Amino acid sequence: MTFGLARRQVRPRVPLRHGEGDRSLLTSTQGLAALSLDALSSVAYGPEAIVLVLIAAGTAALTVTLPVMLVIAGLLVVLVISYGQVIAVHPDGGGSYAVAKKDLGARVSLLAAGSLVVDYVLTVAVSLAAGAASLASAFPSLTPYLLEICLGGLALLTLVNLRGVADSARVLMLPAALFVVCIGGIVVAGLLRAHPAAVVGSPQPVHATEALSVLLVLKAFSSGCSALTGVEAIANSVPAFRPPKVRRAQRTELMLGVLLGLMLIGLAFLIRRDEVAPRGGVTLLAQLTAASFGTGWPYYASNLLVTLVLGLAANTSFGGLPVLMSLLARDNRLPHVFGLRAERPVYRYGVVALAVVAALLLVAVDAQTQRLIPLYAVGVFTGFTISQTGLVRHWAGARPRGWVPRAALNGLGALLTALAGVILVTTKFTEGAWMVVVVVPLLMLLFARIERYYTEVGRELALGTVPDRPRRTDSLVIVPLGGVSRLARHALTAAIALGDEVVAVTVEPDQAKARELLDTWARWQPGVRLDVLESPHRSLVLPILSYVRRMSQDGRQIAVLIPEIQPRHARYRILQNQRGILLATILRSRTDAVVCLLPYRLDI
Repeated sequence: MTFGLARRQVRPRVPLRHGEGDRSLLTSTQGLAALSLDALSSVAYGPEAIVLVLIAAGTAALTVTLPVMLVIAGLLVVLVISYGQVIAVHPDGGGSYAVAKKDLGARVSLLAAGSLVVDYVLTVAVSLAAGAASLASAFPSLTPYLLEICLGGLALLTLVNLRGVADSARVLMLPAALFVVCIGGIVVAGLLRAHPAAVVGSPQPVHATEALSVLLVLKAFSSGCSALTGVEAIANSVPAFRPPKVRRAQRTELMLGVLLGLMLIGLAFLIRRDEVAPRGGVTLLAQLTAASFGTGWPYYASNLLVTLVLGLAANTSFGGLPVLMSLLARDNRLPHVFGLRAERPVYRYGVVALAVVAALLLVAVDAQTQRLIPLYAVGVFTGFTISQTGLVRHWAGARPRGWVPRAALNGLGALLTALAGVILVTTKFTEGAWMVVVVVPLLMLLFARIERYYTEVGRELALGTVPDRPRRTDSLVIVPLGGVSRLARHALTAAIALGDEVVAVTVEPDQAKARELLDTWARWQPGVRLDVLESPHRSLVLPILSYVRRMSQDGRQIAVLIPEIQPRHARYRILQNQRGILLATILRSRTDAVVCLLPYRLDI
């Protein structure tokens, strides 16, 4: 009689490192804080962008602010619904890039990727520059230090995001909540007041320079659509959410749409009712704040909060661009290093690359917001249009139940965003929009060349095929040494275990010291030959390089084992020479030898 024993596979429980597991991923509320501040904070400049265009037709034209904003809010509804569909169809993230790659082809996906990269970098630069300008408006003495303030904020955001998206989300939850409450308070208090509580800023004369025309309204619409920047960030970062990822990301997108729409419409209503025109030294939002709260401490607290949130809005890019870059790396369109994650679940190379490029851009424009705004929305509208068009293609191909209304909605969104983008490019071309028209194609070319390189590498390595069996060859391990010591014993012990034949080499220009070393070696008798190399120019690297090349001529597999001293404390490492690292670098670049660095760890 036999008995069957059931076996259960037991996996060892490995403790999670910091940043691993579900706690490292985002809830819906954390996602709203980490990925939506860019969109939410756009209420600080979106309505003002409309007013700055309409004021060219006089103060009477400001009544059009609300109708224009209602159209933008309608477009926001279309975008929120569409990006909810993007999240469901492409749960791996990528937004418009993923849509274009699947439904519109390789070339359009390159366009989407280039536009998204430009958008994310400009989001960081614009948010920090606008935050610094807002701070300087409250404290004029800081005006000469706008660039320093921006770079300091950028460094802080970079450090926070290197700890992980979830950690940064926890940091941002309180400011995000306070900002929404603040803007809501401005709208509610403004609606309840019959007359403004206070007026701030210096009056500016208003001269109507053109008539209120369809073209002017379209320009106001395209400028006001800057309030929609950042709506796509959630769809780009679906993998950052906790399971169920799709449902949480869709919920976050809906929360963003409701909050942003209510704030924009509320502020636009106040602008129309009170005919709020631009004034010197203050922003339009600051005027609305003074009208609702007066000029006491709530006014200053609100402006400081707006400054803080504008600065933190750059975090949207730190949550979205590294994920996008990892997708591009996976598709062989960026270096594979951008797809690597460190000990914490963070694409650190993407975070650092974003910080460096944004810093260079801020330095180039001297942190002047008005020099960045014309560049900002072009990439955004391109991404919007591509994602909407891609979804139309998706529904037409898949044809699920009820696909016609979905395709019609996406088609309408594509038409509106394309119209806004064309108007923006044509009206802002000479003000800097031409740079985006140039940079995006250059990025597309860069992505295509990198992809071509990886394709050629794969062809040369015969990836995907079965190669010939490896062959056995004799091996020689070369150990560069400086003398007889425990370090030499440590290195030779390791070398003997690795190769068929081991030879030690040393470079000694002094003949007397060379003979002394050979005598010491003979007394030691390590069982390994020592070759002393001459160096008339007292060079360490070139004689060993020549020796390795000479030894490899007979077809043997050559390995070079370079011992290096590693003190226990990092502060002492600078005291050790770096000749081993230099030698390893030269040998790897100029020979086919296997080069290994062997650490000898000190107790001090």
